[in-house]
Amino acid sequence: MKNNLPKKWLKNLEILDVAFQPILNINTGKIFGVEALLRNFQEVGFTSIFSLFDEVYKDNILYSFDIALREKALKKFTQIAGYKDIKLFYNLDNRLFEMPDFTHGNTKKILKQYGLKKSNLCFEISERHEISSDCNMEKILMHYKNERFCIAIDDFGVGYSGYKLLYDSVPNIIKIDRFFLTDIQKDIKKKIMVRNITHLAIQLGIKVIAEGVETKEELLTCRDIGCHLAQGYLIQRPTTNTKEILDMYDNIVDLIKSDKRDINNEFQIELYIDKMHSLALNTKMSLVIDYFKKYPNNSIVPIVNSNNEPMGILQENQIKELLYSPYGRSLMLNEGNKKSKLQNLLQPCGVSDINSDMSTIIELFSNNPDSIGIIITNNSKYYGFLSARAIITIMNEQNLIFARDQNPLTKLPGNTMIEKYIYNITKDESSYIICYFDLDNFKAFNDVYGFRNGDRVIQLFSDILRKNLSQGFFKAHIGGDDFFSGVKTDDNNEDTCINEIFKIIKKFTNDVREFYSQKDKKSGYITSTDRDGNIKNFPLLSVSASLLIIHKKTKNRCVEDINYILSTQKKVAKKEEKSISISTLL
Repeated sequence: MKNNLPKKWLKNLEILDVAFQPILNINTGKIFGVEALLRNFQEVGFTSIFSLFDEVYKDNILYSFDIALREKALKKFTQIAGYKDIKLFYNLDNRLFEMPDFTHGNTKKILKQYGLKKSNLCFEISERHEISSDCNMEKILMHYKNERFCIAIDDFGVGYSGYKLLYDSVPNIIKIDRFFLTDIQKDIKKKIMVRNITHLAIQLGIKVIAEGVETKEELLTCRDIGCHLAQGYLIQRPTTNTKEILDMYDNIVDLIKSDKRDINNEFQIELYIDKMHSLALNTKMSLVIDYFKKYPNNSIVPIVNSNNEPMGILQENQIKELLYSPYGRSLMLNEGNKKSKLQNLLQPCGVSDINSDMSTIIELFSNNPDSIGIIITNNSKYYGFLSARAIITIMNEQNLIFARDQNPLTKLPGNTMIEKYIYNITKDESSYIICYFDLDNFKAFNDVYGFRNGDRVIQLFSDILRKNLSQGFFKAHIGGDDFFSGVKTDDNNEDTCINEIFKIIKKFTNDVREFYSQKDKKSGYITSTDRDGNIKNFPLLSVSASLLIIHKKTKNRCVEDINYILSTQKKVAKKEEKSISISTLL
């Protein structure tokens, strides 16, 4: 195909270079693949990559040029250490099918030339490109998918046909556009949208790449949501030097390790995984039948590609339906029959990494009532299967643990969860605000108005916490009239979080007045005995807050120090005019 190019474009092709940007497993920092990006287009007289391809398109040689460029990228790809275990993401122009010289099989020849497999190549197709009426994106997707190439939709979410494409063609991978990821940790709308896109994709058996990740906060938020992979400047800028592409990115590994928040480690997912044998996508149907005979307790079999990456599952009942139909066995064992091809019987199945947060796995499962389980991977390779029964068992055990710790009156988490929360802060390097609330003059109120009204006051404060502290706050009940809250912060929302706590104090002081008689409200106090039996006048109920700020730079984080500061500053808060004491852990 290269010989078909005019001399001008052959010369341009020599000047053009390929840069690579790594795509990593978001849970481990291990490389999954690299995206090929064109460089030196300015040197051949173009202001952008798009203008270069527009010119090639006008010259009616887009396909020939793309094949030559494809070969250049694949050749350089083989210079990367460990290239046989990763993927090359290659961007396709949607107008290829319009070219008169478009032919089948050229990519396969190039792969064979460099000793590569189809599983080493992933074609990226962007929603950004305009598509003509006779050559649509779906057509190009289906062409390469039928050729059993990995397909990724780039810039997902910015075009008009994204969800329709998911429905019609079910790509292997989607890359969520950078727009949705910029400051996602601060934008609840973006977070909801990305979570919905990610969870839908996972239920369809599609991997999700967070594209254009530039900050630690963006990466961790995308990981928490359930994205499988990440790409962006935070990891590495595109490089033309293949030696700079690494197998493991220590900066990301350290970042992940530093984020030791509550990830439900008491549930060792390993104990629940069924490490059932998988089958390759090209397995003959006769061997599939033998598989279910050999493993009679298995109702499904995970299917993997030549790189041991999950492609979906095959259910035994599908095989039975074919076997019991007229001439079913003969048709199934006829390798020339389309219905006998294993890939045509595949069903999508959710995929999650063994290092994922257990709550993310449960959420993925819960969002799909028809799910029979989730495939578990380790660094994107098939590892085992987590059945629906296993996930339900985990959920029940989690609920039991939470119920044991939950305060029976307020239904808020209790001391075990509080201790765990504080412990996780000591293992994290992020900024936090934690707060200890203590109701003032509660004993006197209880003595005068009775325990039932005392319980109602406790419930009032717990409701105020739930409804008035934003979603990111952890809210808990220490016991009696003592409460706890905490929140992860950044430079932009620290003041906002502190103001929320001030509002809690003010709202409780106002709302709790309704529990008093008109006489007591008017006088502003009640008469009762103190702990020594002396008769005294006690002010109406209020709440004091001991607030501790832990900055990102704080290194010496200790559970004992945190608890000591909170308890000692509680006494200081009771003497403050605004009933709040604010300290900083140095």
